[in-house]
Amino acid sequence: MADGAMKLADEARARAYSLPLEEFNPGDPELFRTNTHWPYFERLRREEPVHWCKDSEFGPYWSITKYNDIMAVDTNHGVFSSEAALGGITIRDARPDLRRPSFIAMDPPKHDVQRKTVSPVVSPANLQVLEPIIRERAAKILDALPRGETFDWVDRVSIELTTQMLATLFDFPFEQRRKLTRWSDVATTLPMPGGLCETEEARQEELMQCLAEFTQLWNQRVNAPPAGDLISMLAHGEATRNMTPDEYLGNIILLIVGGNDTTRNSISGGLLALNENPDQYAKLRADPSLIPSMVSEIIRWQTPLAHMRRTALEDIELGGKTIRKGDKVVMWYVSGNRDEEVIETPERFLIDRARPRQHLSFGFGIHRCVGNRLAEMQLRVVWEEILKRFDRIEVVGEPKRVRSSFVNGYETLPVRIAP
Repeated sequence: MADGAMKLADEARARAYSLPLEEFNPGDPELFRTNTHWPYFERLRREEPVHWCKDSEFGPYWSITKYNDIMAVDTNHGVFSSEAALGGITIRDARPDLRRPSFIAMDPPKHDVQRKTVSPVVSPANLQVLEPIIRERAAKILDALPRGETFDWVDRVSIELTTQMLATLFDFPFEQRRKLTRWSDVATTLPMPGGLCETEEARQEELMQCLAEFTQLWNQRVNAPPAGDLISMLAHGEATRNMTPDEYLGNIILLIVGGNDTTRNSISGGLLALNENPDQYAKLRADPSLIPSMVSEIIRWQTPLAHMRRTALEDIELGGKTIRKGDKVVMWYVSGNRDEEVIETPERFLIDRARPRQHLSFGFGIHRCVGNRLAEMQLRVVWEEILKRFDRIEVVGEPKRVRSSFVNGYETLPVRIAP
């Protein structure tokens, strides 16, 4: 950790332990941009694991910070709803006129049938078909990287690999695939001056462009025989073929963000973690058979989606607190993945951890990430190909992080490969 980052971490710890708990707002996006959220969650886990924030830019909300409490919320969809009409799955409420349903923001039975429509794309049989494609592309991307000069790993590798994969899953025009990256970023950004989108209106305009292009693709696929891509599956699926445009856009955004942001930030976060833990990088080079275990540890360590949110459908007690009907409940996966009561030495990045898949990053219950095996496979393949080529990829500067308490990710990561 560089001196500047160390100083920032020390100041954050001092502040987190001096601020009264009733003034805590762990969802402040600035904490994630500066990577200073850790001590706030550490203190909440110790002193008030179910915490009420009475005022924030997102309104009042409950924070659930311990592993087992998060599991209790995530697996109880009868009490904790994901419905878009109640506010959806992120700490930020969509404006009532912009609440787009998607199967992740639905409760059963509608959730179940829509999810089932797209799940064949990540079936074990289809993953076998996709693996050689991913391997070939990863090889091509890595072989084109410059030696002996600084470049941005996020842009050249993480985004490129995941966007190529996404274009394949959608059968989206390949040469226009970077539009998918843009729409993914726009879908999750917080509008602000100087940001990705200055206003909510500008953000919606871009999402309408996304809908227009995907509607053209829908019209082509609905008039063709059913095929194996996601748009064809939605267009021909019994539960999805009569979706409203809003619902279609909601599901497209879900699939873009789910297939892009998560894997791409784990590819970046994994390289950063290995650089920050050189003993683990040496261990990996000495024994590449640790890659599958390392992949799970990267996903825990990075927690690419920091939280998911639910809305209480009735009064319920959790952790000695009464959550009221209608309250917003935020499950902080990023905190649960550091819960020392459940995960041994969670503050250490260990690529040979005894139970590496014991993490919350994919969620639990009916909304557990549908693409989790695809994400793990992409990460495994990219690391197998990296180790064939490079002894070491060195991070040569501080990463620039995304200003978001939902997507826990990176805008840039400067790296260098020795000539």
